[in-house]
Amino acid sequence: MNKPSFDEMRQTMIDCQLRPTGVSDPRVVEAFAAVPRERFVPADRALLAYLDEDLAVAPGRYLMEPMAFGQLLMGAAFRGHERVLIIGAGTGYSAAVIARLVAEVVAVEQDTALAAAARANLAAMGADTATVVEAPLAGGWPDGAPYDVLFFDGAVADVPAALLAQLKDGGRVVGVIVDEDGVQRGSAGVVAGGSFGQAEFTDISVKRLPGFERPKAFTF
Repeated sequence: MNKPSFDEMRQTMIDCQLRPTGVSDPRVVEAFAAVPRERFVPADRALLAYLDEDLAVAPGRYLMEPMAFGQLLMGAAFRGHERVLIIGAGTGYSAAVIARLVAEVVAVEQDTALAAAARANLAAMGADTATVVEAPLAGGWPDGAPYDVLFFDGAVADVPAALLAQLKDGGRVVGVIVDEDGVQRGSAGVVAGGSFGQAEFTDISVKRLPGFERPKAFTF
């Protein structure tokens, strides 16, 4: 019996993981179809690239589950002219997909090896509108601000003010937010007039990004 090809596995991901969970925007589906997910995981795990689970790409870092990533892309409702700041470039997969939906992507990565892998993968894909910068995740990349959208490639319990300040007025924040009880939900928010509000749009759970723990409340 022949093993399925990566192209076949990618189509199965679309048909069995994405479409049944409401990931139906033709542009989003086309972006998933165009980016070889197997390229963005360690070579010895390439055959696992299309499983419906988060895959480790480095200690404590993961490639987000396809369904969860697709749900976030639907919630983001990217527009073709936008500039997007991705927090947690990892190996570059999210940047490669999102770069097909917007005008420009800046992806921040604090792990030197992951940043190098992301640059190599994006270059091989010809994703010349996506740039990987090496910096602490929680600080973002103010040199490139302002951005239209802030996208978290992983769950966070706290959205630092330093990142919100890098958005345009009316800019959006998309990611999986962890509440005080540890429950994760896909959320989208808007920064306007110096205020930030967000609304949950789906229940999904992914691995957390390091460095975004909720500050502990002061107690007497």
